[in-house]
Amino acid sequence: MRTGKNTKRHTAKRKPAQRRKTARKPITKNNSELAPEQLRWRCTPELLKDGRAAESSSQIIGQERALRALKVGLEMAHFGYNIFVTGVTGTGRTTTVKKLLGELEHVETTLTDKCYVFNFRDSDSPRLIVLPAGKGIAFKKDTATLLSELISQIPAAFESRRYNDLRKSTLEHFQERQRSVLRDLERKVKERGFEVVQVQSGTVTRPEIAPVLDGNPVSMDQFAGKVDSGEMTKEAFDKKLADQAELERQMDNVMREMRNIERKAKRSAEQLSNKVASPIVEELVSEIIEQYTTSAVHDFLGQLKEHVLANLSRFTTRDESQPALIGIPLAREEDRFIEFQVNVVVDNSNIQGRPIIIETNPRYKNLFGTIERVIDRNGVWRTDFMLIKPGSLLKADGGFLVINSIDALIEPGVWTTLKRVLRNSKLEIQPPDYGNYSAQSALKPEPIAIDVKVVMVGDAFTYSLLYELDDDFKKIFKIRSDFDTVMPNDAKSIDGYITFIRSKADEEKLLPFGQSGMMEIIEFGVRLAGQHDKISTRFTVIADILREASYWAGKEGAAEVTAQHVRKAIDERIERVRMLEEKIQEMIVDGSIRIDTEGAMVGQVNGLSVYEMSGYSFGKPSRLTAKTAVGRTGIINIERESDLSGPSHNKGVLILTGYIRDKYSRNKPLVLSASIAFEQSYGGVDGDSASSAEVYALLSSLSDIPIRQDLAVTGSVDQHGNIQPIGGVNQKIEGFFDVCKARGLTGTQGVLIPKHNRSDLMLRHDVVDAVRNGKFHIYSIATIDEGIEILFATPAKVVHAKVDNRLAHFAKRVKKLG
Repeated sequence: MRTGKNTKRHTAKRKPAQRRKTARKPITKNNSELAPEQLRWRCTPELLKDGRAAESSSQIIGQERALRALKVGLEMAHFGYNIFVTGVTGTGRTTTVKKLLGELEHVETTLTDKCYVFNFRDSDSPRLIVLPAGKGIAFKKDTATLLSELISQIPAAFESRRYNDLRKSTLEHFQERQRSVLRDLERKVKERGFEVVQVQSGTVTRPEIAPVLDGNPVSMDQFAGKVDSGEMTKEAFDKKLADQAELERQMDNVMREMRNIERKAKRSAEQLSNKVASPIVEELVSEIIEQYTTSAVHDFLGQLKEHVLANLSRFTTRDESQPALIGIPLAREEDRFIEFQVNVVVDNSNIQGRPIIIETNPRYKNLFGTIERVIDRNGVWRTDFMLIKPGSLLKADGGFLVINSIDALIEPGVWTTLKRVLRNSKLEIQPPDYGNYSAQSALKPEPIAIDVKVVMVGDAFTYSLLYELDDDFKKIFKIRSDFDTVMPNDAKSIDGYITFIRSKADEEKLLPFGQSGMMEIIEFGVRLAGQHDKISTRFTVIADILREASYWAGKEGAAEVTAQHVRKAIDERIERVRMLEEKIQEMIVDGSIRIDTEGAMVGQVNGLSVYEMSGYSFGKPSRLTAKTAVGRTGIINIERESDLSGPSHNKGVLILTGYIRDKYSRNKPLVLSASIAFEQSYGGVDGDSASSAEVYALLSSLSDIPIRQDLAVTGSVDQHGNIQPIGGVNQKIEGFFDVCKARGLTGTQGVLIPKHNRSDLMLRHDVVDAVRNGKFHIYSIATIDEGIEILFATPAKVVHAKVDNRLAHFAKRVKKLG
């Protein structure tokens, strides 16, 4: 029987119930009683002989199945063969993965550098350039050198005498044309008695046609006054107005022609500049193109060359320094020549072999990268392709990425994006989307094709959950590597333990472990496994015991760690977490929780429970009682009626009901009203390991034969009366032993366990010593009848006869009463 956390209620001390006094019978050797040698597997010096010559190493111990799966997954290059590693914490999952990946780290492979560059056609969609490993930084340096050369050589070419002479000649040609057009216009204006004057209109000066009077330009209003005074005829004034209008139309045509001449002059100057700069740009760009065979590089440099020749003026304009904003952490100011920059997001120049990334903090941007933002001079957030940052998934391209499943699943957006990347083998770098308040970017970088093997470390529950609920999971994680908590207890495993002990001692500078210390560690590993033929692979726990044993040996000034120090480490480890166990023990000893360890009682038996909490489990006895009477209600499970019984316990009660029916009601109806209860139990009860004890309590109540209270019993029963193995057998025995020891060992006390649990026994040394000294007894039984012989101190056939007679009496009584 297993229970959850202790929730028992307690009241003031009460007088023990009246129990039947029986004379204590002398203990005689029973065929089912176990010898001290059967209570604990022993590691002998002979078992260590194969490991004496073993040197410390970092070999992987056990886990052959998991290793085979890992190797298949790591070596398969096909789609979807990512690996999900399952197992209990402490079984060496991550350590094993690291070691196997370390063996593949130096395997030759072809890696690439990933670079983002400016997109001249769409500045919001940076272009991706993939180069051989080590070429990314070289390309970045080449473009920087190109910019430096252009900044120095283009202005120098424009300052040359030849260029200036040609430019001057070209500009003078167009200036002369402008002057010629203006002279023609001025001549026509003067011939008609007008003059071109400049009129100020606000801050703008514009030309106008003004009539000349007495050698000076005047306004038309003055001419209108002459008409009024009779100095000019109306016809002459009208002709003057007509001539002015005609000349203004001609002046507009001249102005248009002047602008056309100016545009042609500018175009000619640009052509001249291009003619001078083009050889320089062509030569510098060609030098870079010759160094790279990638078509994307050629395409980018071709567009860059066209961009330079179309914007030569930028190379002759001085850059004005921008003042920093006080109180605002300004990032870099937007570069005037950002199109020359190269953002090398992945640089594999220093990577030998396949990259291995172990991401311990799989947040979205850490895994997939992001696009950062900065504040410009106006306090406005902005971004560009130089702010694209890679994540560990991209850095692991061509290699392996190891992440923890729980860490990845709880981070917003990580699992969905990871599935998309693995499903499509493409990564799109974008900032994480956390809703309305997240930082979004208008940039859409070109997706990156990646080939990465993901190793996800988790547990069996997470794997099952994802497998059942996520259809994509089974497509992209086709390999499961399942780590076991135990391995065979053979010479190979013991040799592995010795190697592990020595490796850990050398690695962490622990005291050396002597022979007895190693033997005790190995025995602890067997107890942790729970079977004689198995030994634990929970090396995290073993390593903790090694460290603590070395600590206690150092406190004593010992030269090496012995069995005494290992036992001390184990006892201290338990002592730190056994406060609840002590509290329950105190309440049993002072009678708050009633447990009888002497005498005999009808309808009462000592069952055994296991309490589990915070990784620590311990056993304690529970008083189980049964009451029977005439009736037809059958067997009532009080725990179930009070909603304190789990499904396994309910099933056990139904099975024992089947046993009772088969045993006693083949020739008569089963007329019985009975109740079964765990006394003073106020927490949940589950498991079927108390079903045999419940049978004994019912048989005792029906036969009116008392059960020995100096014995406790555990084991489940089937409908044929066979006793079946249970879990936690060591904790249960030790729990009853501690209660008996606290009250004083009488020499008659003991525990009945299933016969099939004998191979699971790894009892504490003090329990084994008590059995050796005849102070405590362990019995293994295979059937209910064998247990009756010991618990009732009465032949089983006598008990069965009395029970059968009682049930027959019940049937007659019910028939008589109608």
